[in-house]
Amino acid sequence: MTTLPLSPDELLTTTRTVRKRLDLERPVPMELVRECLEVALQAPSGSNRQGWQWVVVTDAGKRAEIGEYYRRAFSAYAQGGGTAAGLYQDDPERAEVQRRVGESAAYLGERMGDVPVLVIPCLRLHGGKLPDGNQAGLWGSLLPAAWNYCLAARARGLGTAWTSLHLAYEREVAELLGLPEDVRQGALVPTAYYTGETFRPAPRVPLDEVLHIDAW
Repeated sequence: MTTLPLSPDELLTTTRTVRKRLDLERPVPMELVRECLEVALQAPSGSNRQGWQWVVVTDAGKRAEIGEYYRRAFSAYAQGGGTAAGLYQDDPERAEVQRRVGESAAYLGERMGDVPVLVIPCLRLHGGKLPDGNQAGLWGSLLPAAWNYCLAARARGLGTAWTSLHLAYEREVAELLGLPEDVRQGALVPTAYYTGETFRPAPRVPLDEVLHIDAW
């Protein structure tokens, strides 16, 4: 498929988390998902192990069950008071942005199971046990590939959202999908065509507020 005419910088700065604008009615061809995953496989991984596995869920019943687990997890998260909507209340401008983020997150929380394609990037681990201590290298061998997938989807007119709340029910989702015991899930990426025209860069804190050169 022909990709959108986006420069590298435009692609990187306009690949947004899409929630309310996911088109829940329009099917996504599997061939398009495969194209995005082919791009994902070009990501780096520790020692070039390429230990990733990809589960693509299109079955309506399974999507609905995963969506229900996600809804439960989001509900617990929201009741815990840690949602995006509650952040930066002392800054009116940022608080308004966070309010919109929280609203759209709640929208997706109720509709995850309606999204036409759910992609779950996974890692295969010896014994399925996560190591103690620093896991940066472990997840650093999967998450760049998952982000590659999101970028490739954006370039092909698809919207995605990076989520992980379903991991509160990782075991249940693994049983639903028949995952081997040595496979661990890293994220849940809903994928659909998006409504509207395009996306623009999001507001971010100034670089100099977070940049440290040679020392903190």
